[in-house]
Amino acid sequence: MRDTRSVAAGLWRWRAIFVIAFALLGVAKLMLAASLSPFGDEAFYWQESRHLAWGYSDLPPLTALLIRLGESVAGHSVLGMRWPFLLVGSALPWLVRSFACDAFDERTGWQAALLCLALPLGGSLGVLALPDVPLTVAIMGALVALMRALDRERVVDWLLLGLALAVCWLTHYRAAMVMLAGLLFCLLAKPGRKQWRRPGLWLALGVAALGLIPLVVSNWQQHGAGVLFQVVDRNPWRFHADALVQPLEQAVACTPLLYALLLWAAWRSWCRREQGQPWDLIAIVSGSFIVGYFVLGLFADDLRFRAHWPLPGYLPLLAALPVLVRERMPWRRGWLVAAFVLAVAGQVLGLAYLGLAASDGGARVLAGFKAFPARFVGWRESGDMARRLLVEHPSVLVADNFMLAAEIDFQLDGSVAVYALDSPLNVKHGRAPQLAVWQRDEAALREQHAGEPMLLVVDEKALRVHERRNWLGSLCSRIDAVTPSARLDLFDGGRRIAFYAGQVPKVAPFTDGSDDCLVWRRAAEAEAAR
Repeated sequence: MRDTRSVAAGLWRWRAIFVIAFALLGVAKLMLAASLSPFGDEAFYWQESRHLAWGYSDLPPLTALLIRLGESVAGHSVLGMRWPFLLVGSALPWLVRSFACDAFDERTGWQAALLCLALPLGGSLGVLALPDVPLTVAIMGALVALMRALDRERVVDWLLLGLALAVCWLTHYRAAMVMLAGLLFCLLAKPGRKQWRRPGLWLALGVAALGLIPLVVSNWQQHGAGVLFQVVDRNPWRFHADALVQPLEQAVACTPLLYALLLWAAWRSWCRREQGQPWDLIAIVSGSFIVGYFVLGLFADDLRFRAHWPLPGYLPLLAALPVLVRERMPWRRGWLVAAFVLAVAGQVLGLAYLGLAASDGGARVLAGFKAFPARFVGWRESGDMARRLLVEHPSVLVADNFMLAAEIDFQLDGSVAVYALDSPLNVKHGRAPQLAVWQRDEAALREQHAGEPMLLVVDEKALRVHERRNWLGSLCSRIDAVTPSARLDLFDGGRRIAFYAGQVPKVAPFTDGSDDCLVWRRAAEAEAAR
């Protein structure tokens, strides 16, 4: 006879461990969210929140809406911008628990939730105001709703599934991978094939389609800029062998032991898919994300950070892993314990890195270890310097790329218009069309302010080394009568920002860089003096 008191005591222990870990991690994330400087993309999303629209050249509208909500409630600050994402991100381990409880049992639910906290990409979700926060949570919510809809066939579960999928479309174009995973489940799994003849699936798809409306409207307004960037501009669509290192990237992102166990769990789930739920759902959905993004990565974007792409595929495997270890490897439970400990260590190291990046002293420590957090420092100093120079000599404020413009705009709280020159970064990150819509690009600068005094702020290390000469050498044709005003050499050259006074030119600039350009010469001299 089973000892129910022992079972209850075991559940209590797992629940207590999770709640304590959840609270401690929550406090750490709150402290980071309140002190860490905005990442460049975050600052641009903040700018989007000041120009609410159906969508933007890089994203659908939900990220901007959440930032607008955050600052409407808590005021302008990094925490005001981020608290909605902290709240949304904190729901992820609870959704993983709900999925594991429905799929297996309550003890597995608490164990899976604890693994989610340890998984570096999952536990840290919400510290930054990024679209991956609502996207990942919505995907997990859709998975929970789908499993319940398959089990209970209730209208409310199909509605919740449709709502979660609509949120995915409102958040990012990567919602297409969610739909692909669902399609594969409805084609490959017997329970999925049955749904084609039932109204619940079509109800969910109808609700999900509502999330596409802002995408359609914004792309129509911007002549397809969002789709062109996500599908065409950012992707070479040719095989690049360097992407074969993706498994190594994932092993670092997940920590090696846990990553190996997750892949093993994916394989075991696939082998058991004929047993029906939940194995078929776990195997097909997880495989769609893990294998799909690996294959896509071989031909798609090879310039931007992509380690977070497969995260939704790991989450259902967190539910399967404790069960598989108990069933298949009872004498190897130490492997799972070791993987958990290593994942916790990875999570702590990741949070410690962000904690160091949040302070000047910490940034100097990281610089000593060749891990300088360039995208998290310098924004306060550059904004304050720009403010002082504008008081002394009122001018049109211009940054040499969209990211620096967004950082300064955030620091100044939108008190003055900040223009951005047509940097290659603007095109690389899909922000050039949006700057044109806002009339904050180089063409609008010349049209509205030709001949007026201009303060140009230059991030000398924003581009890769081989790109700097051509860009910095072209800046002298983008500002007339250029004169050095100030320079910020931060953290022993980890980030260098230069300020130049001049006039807004009346004609379009020459695009070729020149070694005679003062901006390039001063940047090269500063680099050589290190």
